[in-house]
Amino acid sequence: MSVVTSSETDSATSAKSGIAAAFAKAKAEGRPALIPFVTAGYPNLAMTDKLISALVEGGADVIEFGIPFSDPIADGVTVQHTSQVALAQGTTLDDAIEAVRRARASGITTPIAFMGYYNPFLHYGLDRLAADMADAGVDGLIVPDLPTEESEDIRTALCAHGRDLIFMVAPTSTEERIRDVGKRASGFIYCVSITGVTGARTSLADDLAAYIGRIRQETDLPLAVGFGISKREHVEEVAKIADGVVIASALINHLDQLPECEQPAAATAFLREVTGR
Repeated sequence: MSVVTSSETDSATSAKSGIAAAFAKAKAEGRPALIPFVTAGYPNLAMTDKLISALVEGGADVIEFGIPFSDPIADGVTVQHTSQVALAQGTTLDDAIEAVRRARASGITTPIAFMGYYNPFLHYGLDRLAADMADAGVDGLIVPDLPTEESEDIRTALCAHGRDLIFMVAPTSTEERIRDVGKRASGFIYCVSITGVTGARTSLADDLAAYIGRIRQETDLPLAVGFGISKREHVEEVAKIADGVVIASALINHLDQLPECEQPAAATAFLREVTGR
């Protein structure tokens, strides 16, 4: 069985975003790339700006930036709540784009990938979205509800502007599905660690290594593991088998216990603790 290399994908022929370089740097340093998550507009837009800076200070290699949506089918209670709060305050996709623009203007160079559902992107206009992402400095897009069979329009638009399209695979994904993702993805592949929704968990799946091994057979793209990563032991376990680790609900739950004024410093400290850096 031949592995699909990143050079065989169309997106590799366009200008590269910073995501591939971030994974390469982490690999050279002998560690997994750290990908923390924050939702645009949660707890409010002003705090979002501060949290982006705090995540960078904490060692983020890539930031997963959630776009609020009313029906986030891949998300558990914690991330659903962030979307509800952000939407109640009127946060839009335009607001998320402008938040990234402000981050870039402040000197932040850490790659940022939007994570959102297809409906808002389609409504915004795929070509317009790709152009505005590139102009603002958004490096890529994660779309949990986008099957590969329906991805060509958005993939073409992103490719034209050198932006990455990052697909998710799950333990239930077939070899054929994983192979198809390997042909179409760029940046990295988001490996959902369990069958279910996002949320902090006490332990990782027993068959995680075998699952990651199946994906390795089909692609040479970096693999990042998410869903359930909540403590340093999880990061250390994932580091043995994958190239990156996504931390979302555990970070949000930690910050939600604190007054807003303490959250940026706490976000930085949490990332440093969970990675041991």
